This record gives sequence, C-alpha cells and structure tokens, in this order.
Amino acid sequence: MKLAEALILRADAQKRIEQLKQRLLDNAKVQQGDKPGESPAELIDELEELAATLSSLIQKINRTNVNTYLDNETTVADALALRDILKLKHGVYRDLAKAATITQGRFTRSEIKFVSTVNISEIQQTADSLAREHRELDAAIQAVNWTTDLID
Repeated sequence: MKLAEALILRADAQKRIEQLKQRLLDNAKVQQGDKPGESPAELIDELEELAATLSSLIQKINRTNVNTYLDNETTVADALALRDILKLKHGVYRDLAKAATITQGRFTRSEIKFVSTVNISEIQQTADSLAREHRELDAAIQAVNWTTDLID
C-alpha cells in the first residue's frame, strides 16, 4: 500500500469515528419504555475496532514519514512540520495585511483617522511568498506520498 492510500484510509477512519460518535450520542438515551434506534453496545464495539485500526494505521504512517526522505536531508516528517508552520505564518501575514488595510472613509473632520502601522505591500508580499512555498512543499510531499510504500 502506498503512503497516500494510507492517508486516505486514515481520513476515512477519522470521519467514520466522528459519525459513530454522533450515532452513539443520538442513541445514548431514549424515553422510558422505548428502545434506541441502534444498539449502543454494538456501536461501541464498532468504535473500538475502528479506533484500533486507526491507531495501527497512524503508527505505520508516522514510521514511514520518519524513514522517508523528501530530498537528501529532509524527512517527510520534517517537511510536514515545515508545511504546517508555513501555513500558520501565511495565515498570520494574510490577516495582518487585511487588518492593516484602511477601508474607513472620513466624512467629517471630527471622525477618527486610522493609519497603518505596518507596510501593507511588504506584508502582502511576505504572505504571497509563504503561500507559494507552502504550495510547492505540499506538492513535493504529495508526490512522495504516491511513490512511497507504507512501512509496516
């Protein structure tokens, strides 16, 4: 199985666990004398089995990410951490540029005038650069995911 396939299975298992959770909550209590639509015990059994499968899958994915290199010196695990930081920083710079943009017009001299405390153009350029780096790194990670076999 390829790493990318395992990642798809992981996402699917996480969604299924969330659905099971909702089904459990929906059947956690009923009016006295009624029966639940689904057996909570059976749902719990299904949850436990799925959680064990997910745990094993995550361990294999992590093992593979640590032992697979994106280039000669960067593991996929390190690249994932960098990608997360690039995304985080991009969001901060994008939001900063948006917050610093003056959109209020003054209608009278007594209204408060706002001024930017940062260079919006530079901040936006930094945000754009971070977004580009994130996209390029993500594409490289995706390429490796589809060519790497999952380590058991």
